[in-house]
Amino acid sequence: MITHYIEAARLRTLPLSISGIIVGSFVAASQGLFNWLICLLALLTTVGFQVISNFANDYGDGIKGTDNDNRVGPKRAIQSGVISPKQMLVAIKVSIIITFIIAVLLIYVSFKKEDFFNIFIFLVLGIASIIAAVKYTVGKKAYGYSGLGDIFVFLFFGLLSVVGSYYLFSKKLNLEIFLPAISVGFLSVGVLNLNNMRDRASDIISGKNTLAVKLGENSAKYYHYFLLFTAILTAILYLIFNFQNYFQFLFLIAFIPIIKHAFVVYNNKIPKLLDPELKKLAIATFLFAILFGISVFLPTII
Repeated sequence: MITHYIEAARLRTLPLSISGIIVGSFVAASQGLFNWLICLLALLTTVGFQVISNFANDYGDGIKGTDNDNRVGPKRAIQSGVISPKQMLVAIKVSIIITFIIAVLLIYVSFKKEDFFNIFIFLVLGIASIIAAVKYTVGKKAYGYSGLGDIFVFLFFGLLSVVGSYYLFSKKLNLEIFLPAISVGFLSVGVLNLNNMRDRASDIISGKNTLAVKLGENSAKYYHYFLLFTAILTAILYLIFNFQNYFQFLFLIAFIPIIKHAFVVYNNKIPKLLDPELKKLAIATFLFAILFGISVFLPTII
């Protein structure tokens, strides 16, 4: 039974979910503001949010019948019957409790007990993250069924993940940190959009009105290109503004598979063949986070 919950947690999605924390942590480290405990707790909190989201997605799509035989991709836990809806609800609640405890510990370590303003703000953000993770597919007004999933992924996987983690270290904000946050956010939205392009036909049948459904096949592709190439541009802009040496452009290696992926999407005629591209784009995003972080940090040690 435990193996079924591990499969439902979709561990393959975790590298993508922590990409923003990696970028925010490296930027902070480049400014001499790094703290290992804050980094570890931030990573664990983000993993917790992702697991909650994956469980909730399995539950929401499962009870609504969105996960059916028309859907492309691996079978989900409720869809296949290995976990009942009641059992999945319990798993969601347990995950929420554990993640909230870790998030509170992260906030305490970052701000101690004297900084009431920041403690309050991050508690609100933590609760909002949990609600967003659950409400993507759960409930009558699940935002993932109204084409709003892209906005929430950008906000939570991009802006909150990168800018929020940087702020936990630095206790300050600057406009430049929003550039790599946009990069990670758009690449993360790209993974979601790719998933929605793959599932567009079955989503239409089941009434899941994603942005890819609203845009149509061709426009969804152009939207995808916009996400990928804007992510490249904002990352380059950040390092131009903070240029010290040409080693900083090491991260451009990560965009080789991303550009190759864009051509695959351009030439695609059969949506189900996009399925392998999901893993490729997620891994490329994680690779970008690592290489971008190294590119930012490298000038401080050479």
